[in-house]
Amino acid sequence: MKHYIIVKFNQEGKQQENLVQEIEALFRESADIKGVHGVSVHTSVIDLPNRYDLMICVEMERESLRLFDDSEIHLKWKAGYAQYLESKTIFDCD
Repeated sequence: MKHYIIVKFNQEGKQQENLVQEIEALFRESADIKGVHGVSVHTSVIDLPNRYDLMICVEMERESLRLFDDSEIHLKWKAGYAQYLESKTIFDCD
């Protein structure tokens, strides 16, 4: 399955240098989680108020979602980067 995390940065997040690179490096570590097959990170090419800024796609087995949610990576993501987000959408599909 594909687990998408789609985020819109707040003003503080937009001003952080290397924020996207840090997030990408963090999520790349999820490849070590059993059942995770890959991670891709995409930035928006359009900067408009009604657009999101970043999309993370984690490809994994359905059973691995629980392992991902409980992982140190996910905890670091929530603790270290939530302050830079205006909004977030999660979407899972096959």
